[in-house]
Amino acid sequence: MAFKWLSRLAQGLTKTRSKLADGVRGLLGVGRKIDAQFLRELEETLILGDVGVAATRKIIDDLKARCRDREITADDDLLAVIKNDLKEALREGAAGLAANPGGPTVIMVVGVNGSGKTTAVARLARLMLAEGKTALLAACDTFRAAADEQLAIWAGRVGVDIVRHRVGADPGAVAFDAAEAAIARKIEYLIVDTAGRLHTQEHLMRELGKIRKVLAKRIPGAPHEVLLVLDATTGQNAIAQAREFRQATDVTGIFLAKLDGTAKGGIVLAIKQELGIPVKFVGIGEKADDVAPFDPDAFVDALFGEGNA
Repeated sequence: MAFKWLSRLAQGLTKTRSKLADGVRGLLGVGRKIDAQFLRELEETLILGDVGVAATRKIIDDLKARCRDREITADDDLLAVIKNDLKEALREGAAGLAANPGGPTVIMVVGVNGSGKTTAVARLARLMLAEGKTALLAACDTFRAAADEQLAIWAGRVGVDIVRHRVGADPGAVAFDAAEAAIARKIEYLIVDTAGRLHTQEHLMRELGKIRKVLAKRIPGAPHEVLLVLDATTGQNAIAQAREFRQATDVTGIFLAKLDGTAKGGIVLAIKQELGIPVKFVGIGEKADDVAPFDPDAFVDALFGEGNA
């Protein structure tokens, strides 16, 4: 399973690799000096690869310091050095999925419409089932017509139950009923879908707070994770979305969707360095099982076309 996922990840990162990794490789010719010109070109390549200003600056400053201290020279494997810097930047503060020992663990999923949020909810459930866990979905997107039907279709595909009310119902009531059901059935993961929203839709942002309060009253510490689904194809716009959602609710991690459809995969580093929010899951492809926990080392190796042979 791990081997197949690494292979799919490498395939999914093809567009990003051609823009970012191959661009870095192109700078590392035989006998290339680590001089100001090289560093400027490397900086430009990283920024064009959507790595982001903060992450790029950290990498460049590190190379400058290590050259100054003679820790690295032109004879060293600069590609290995750059890859290691990328891995370290992504590992910093990385954490797995939170767990509620008393159960159930509640994961609230937020994001804008079109980001792949509903699909992400189903994929998370599929991942839990693959790990031998039990999961239940809560259709708290009662704002958008047919949103619960879409989620119900996905629930059927992955083989999990769903708690849903009519369109226009109080999403807090759905959350309450779902929490009650999860407790009664001794479900391990309750995954809560919410209405897609923009930060300017204040009534929907307030709704998030209400859902959180309802869940917390019934299940101590809930929600234990608030995952923001971002569309990787939007590049730097994803940073703006993450910043706004972080102000409205306590986002604990990112589910980065549609990574296979973009040359902007470097956004993973930008999100981590600029916002301090870890990417916890990545989605590649259209199938329900095209999802995996984010692994910094595997991501960078796949980005540079290594570790998947």
